[in-house]
Amino acid sequence: METWYFVDSGHCTPAMNMALDEALMNWHRNGDIPPVLRFYGWEPAGLSVGYFQKVKGKIDLEGVQKHGYDLVRRQTGGRAVLHDNELTYSVIVSENHPDMPDSVKEAYLVLSKGLLEGFTNLGIQAEFAVPEGKLDVAGSAVCFEEPSWYELIVEGKKAAGSAQTRKKGIILQHGSIPIDVDDVKLFDMFIYKNERIKERARKAFGDKAVAINQIVDQPVTFEDTKKAFKNGFEKGLGIKLEPLKLTEAQWNEVRKIAEERYDTDEWNYAR
Repeated sequence: METWYFVDSGHCTPAMNMALDEALMNWHRNGDIPPVLRFYGWEPAGLSVGYFQKVKGKIDLEGVQKHGYDLVRRQTGGRAVLHDNELTYSVIVSENHPDMPDSVKEAYLVLSKGLLEGFTNLGIQAEFAVPEGKLDVAGSAVCFEEPSWYELIVEGKKAAGSAQTRKKGIILQHGSIPIDVDDVKLFDMFIYKNERIKERARKAFGDKAVAINQIVDQPVTFEDTKKAFKNGFEKGLGIKLEPLKLTEAQWNEVRKIAEERYDTDEWNYAR
């Protein structure tokens, strides 16, 4: 059984969260560390926008500011995600790993087995999304309005959203596992033509996405969710996880990446 590192980085700022994912990719690429599973939260809560996603005309920056959230641009593509009361995961592994398929879609399937087992550990019957076609949400900036290939759904509703990128031989897949969702705050993050359309989209959202505490008998905590999904990834990927505690020098490297990229307007509002 292969040993991967496990990083439990707690709740960090949005910029530090994205910087740590990048640093872990660098360290794995350099051969300093084996593949990594990381769990984290967000303090303050953040709105992450996809690498190619436009901010102007799509994201309501006044809404983001009103709720005290930070906006950050991810390395991965896709649409915006509000990271609040959730468990966020990231997997960092080489493209050359023997268990990693060449295609992004098939790699999603392999890595998402850990998510499937995590939901099972919470007593939730989830399954992989296999879209037959795109939902009628053209132009939507909201990630959880539509499941992609092999994301996790429960009773037809999206229960976890993931995104993947490959850079210089390294795969980064990270994703959001909502524990609770405040859809009023969520839709304050996006620009709509008028309030009527916004309210209609918000009401329809309940038929498209679901959070863990909406479907379990007893509410779960962040710690409960971490335990369930840590065991889930070990079983789903057939790995053993060994804790990694970052050194002060490593944290300083992460802070430098955050300051130079993820804390800057040039990066976050580039598109």
